[in-house]
Amino acid sequence: MRESGEDYLEAVLELEQEHGIVRLTDVALKIGVTKPSVNRAMKILQNEGYIHQENYGNIELTAKGRLKASQVYSRHKTLTTFLGDVLKVNPEIAEADACRMEHILSAETMAKLAAFVEDHKSDS
Repeated sequence: MRESGEDYLEAVLELEQEHGIVRLTDVALKIGVTKPSVNRAMKILQNEGYIHQENYGNIELTAKGRLKASQVYSRHKTLTTFLGDVLKVNPEIAEADACRMEHILSAETMAKLAAFVEDHKSDS
């Protein structure tokens, strides 16, 4: 899956947690793209089995989509915590950097980083 697809899934998950329902317009506003861009992305994600959406209706994650979105969200939060709490990076920069880094780090690196962040929380 491409980075943009992961970003869309993460946005759908976050919007679902915040509002319960997810509309195309909400995703566009959250990510900062046009509604036609979201519509194209949702069609691709639906064809790949990550979401379900009736024509311009609410967007729902499938089990496959929820798993992928949760993984991306977890990586994002771990990286944001590491950058902000451990390295003391400015929160806005930490958020932006985490968003980029979440897509490129290997599973091994993420697992070790997550363990380090957990240990750091325990020591605090």
